[in-house]
Amino acid sequence: MNTLETIISNYLDYCEYQKRLDTKTLKAYRIDLKQFTDNLPVDDPSLITPETLENYITFLHKSYKPKTVKRKIATLKAFFHYLEYKDLIEKNPFNKLQIKFREPVILPKTIPLSTIEAFLAALYAQKDTAPTKYQKKCILRDISVAELLFATGIRISELCTLKPRDINLNERTVLIYGKGAKERKIQLGSDAVVLALEEYYQDNKEKIEECGYFFTNKLGNRLSEQSVREMINKYCRQAAISLHITPHMFRHSFATYLLEADVDIRYIQEMLGHSSINITEIYTHVAMAKQKDILTTKHPRKDFQI
Repeated sequence: MNTLETIISNYLDYCEYQKRLDTKTLKAYRIDLKQFTDNLPVDDPSLITPETLENYITFLHKSYKPKTVKRKIATLKAFFHYLEYKDLIEKNPFNKLQIKFREPVILPKTIPLSTIEAFLAALYAQKDTAPTKYQKKCILRDISVAELLFATGIRISELCTLKPRDINLNERTVLIYGKGAKERKIQLGSDAVVLALEEYYQDNKEKIEECGYFFTNKLGNRLSEQSVREMINKYCRQAAISLHITPHMFRHSFATYLLEADVDIRYIQEMLGHSSINITEIYTHVAMAKQKDILTTKHPRKDFQI
């Protein structure tokens, strides 16, 4: 008889080599399934009942925020679907459960346009005053990273894994490999962004080609996500920006400002690489918040003296 540990190991292999899930999803599955088995009174999947699952879900709600609980339940549902598919269980216990709970809407945090402008201005000022050739190479890279984050709404993990062949400056396009090995191509609409990328590439061409990644660090290796976060923090301090800015906030700002400019949400969905329009619709809440602010502060009715 297969133990749950063996079955889970086979399932993770199935997810990696047949479903081709990305490493972050596999890591989350591994963590979620280990936690599940650690809290199970049985080692035989056929003995897991709806009541067993209900008790575990109650435990999750007591321990985690709704968004995390939702993810962990999704992991279990996918796993039990696999058990059913492989005829390792006769009946899926999830079929007997009604799992619906209200998840609070957490609005994406955006960066004010004036702050983005000040941030980029700080970067370009550093470029003009860089005392050494090495420092200028670094600032050219940092400018390119910041410009690309805002110009394309790219995820930080996608940006850090870009290859030289993914950026076509002649066609002004960036080929992005997103979640689930999905590809999307984003047009670079700004001359300034294209110029920044071209200058960075020409000044670091040998290092980039040797590394195999478009953005490199001082050791000639791929630029890490943590290095990008530290870079953003550094220039925020230099520009006296008090707002804590994360790389993902550039993505939120990209989507929100396009939506406020009346760009169709389905175009934004495609550019962000969202698998469902439901994910992109979170930005409509942000746009509504902006609408409320406009109609509260700008509508002429507020000045009536009646």
